[in-house]
Amino acid sequence: MKMFRRAFLIFSLTAMAATAQDHLRTLSDSIEALSGRVNGAVVQVFATGYTFAGEDEQGTATTAGLVTRQRSSGSGVIVSPDGYIITNNHVVQNARRVRVQVAWSAGDNGGARAGRGGLMRGRLLEATVVGTDREVDLAVLKVTSATPLPVLKLADSEKLKQGEIVLAFGNPLGLENSVSMGVVSSVGRQVKPDDPMVYIQTDAPINPGNSGGPLVDANGEVVGINTFILTQSGGSEGIGFAIPSNVVNSVYGQIRKDGHVHRGEIGVTAQSITPELAAGLGLKQDWGVILSDVDPDGPAAAGGLKPGDIVVSLDGKPVGDVRQFQIALYRITLNEQVTVGAIRDADRFSVAVKVTEREDDPFRFLDLVKPEANRVLKLGIIGVEITKDLARVLPETRKSFGVIVAARSGESDYGGQGGLKLGDVIYSVNSVPVTTLEALRGAVERLGGTDPLVMQIERGGKLMYLSLGE
Repeated sequence: MKMFRRAFLIFSLTAMAATAQDHLRTLSDSIEALSGRVNGAVVQVFATGYTFAGEDEQGTATTAGLVTRQRSSGSGVIVSPDGYIITNNHVVQNARRVRVQVAWSAGDNGGARAGRGGLMRGRLLEATVVGTDREVDLAVLKVTSATPLPVLKLADSEKLKQGEIVLAFGNPLGLENSVSMGVVSSVGRQVKPDDPMVYIQTDAPINPGNSGGPLVDANGEVVGINTFILTQSGGSEGIGFAIPSNVVNSVYGQIRKDGHVHRGEIGVTAQSITPELAAGLGLKQDWGVILSDVDPDGPAAAGGLKPGDIVVSLDGKPVGDVRQFQIALYRITLNEQVTVGAIRDADRFSVAVKVTEREDDPFRFLDLVKPEANRVLKLGIIGVEITKDLARVLPETRKSFGVIVAARSGESDYGGQGGLKLGDVIYSVNSVPVTTLEALRGAVERLGGTDPLVMQIERGGKLMYLSLGE
């Protein structure tokens, strides 16, 4: 009997080991097959362009002069057979030329071959930037191919769970067609407090060059676009972040349809309620969102909301913090109404509020400029003329003409009251109206070394005179 038990135990352990080995082989085969399917839709993106002078929060240039031509590379994923590609905005920002390397396919004449290490170098295609979203850090590109391109499907990131296995694809440090594996560390990570943007956190190794590449699930569907890492060494430390696919899908759809992104707002400033905030304000709950400000002329005020109201739901879905508030608002179509559930003085109530388009930031004007043509040397700025077409998409300005300060381009010849800032609109120089860039350059160039320079500008919706001196 003892010999039988021993033999049975040895047999059982051997069978378990064989079963475990089979499971590992099955897992390995599955990852290999998935990688083969995904790699064909992952591209390498090459961009060349110019870097604009940086600015601090006060609008002061932090670097001098226009930076010379820069080159950058990253990754992207093909999402339509006719050549639409999603990548990060920072990969193609300020680019004047973008090229995309797509994988070789059997229908191509020439090109490269598939090798054991993955798909080897394929076709290099010229790409057009259809549109970008600086706030979310996404860009949509378009290439033209004689044959339909392989694509990946955007998954529903709301279904993603912590602990799921994910694969990161891209070109880390220029090493094309690379794949790394990890798990979902968090499905909704905020990097900064009260930042409305939420990311998928993963420990799948991500490095420079992975930017814009897909993070895929076990089905080979895109659950996120890899965008940045937190690191002390400069390399991957297992803390990578991807833009959720639901956000990607919304941005992609809007850019493909309209060329830009519409963002909704209801005219409020919202803050997450913390235990400290609740204690200081005498609130009965330490969760939710409190409205610290309500625009008197905005839709929230028209609906009856006031500063100090606590928002607990949008369209019946609970809102626990600002992140959930912003995400819920982000998904609502412009000009539709959202039902806001709120608390005021312990009384619960609901109001219908219209979602209107948010005015964009002044950096949007960078999409309209060419450094060589739009630079005003003596003022150290990049300017954009207000045309009839531009005026239709701008927030209402006080006058129908002028030059918008789109970027800084180095040191100005003039000092004075803080200088020009991004988004300023220049209307005149020493009482002479400025209707074009050439008129602005001419007015400044004609000034002598001791002549005063006083510009009428609009800043933050208000007219003011800006006196500059050499």
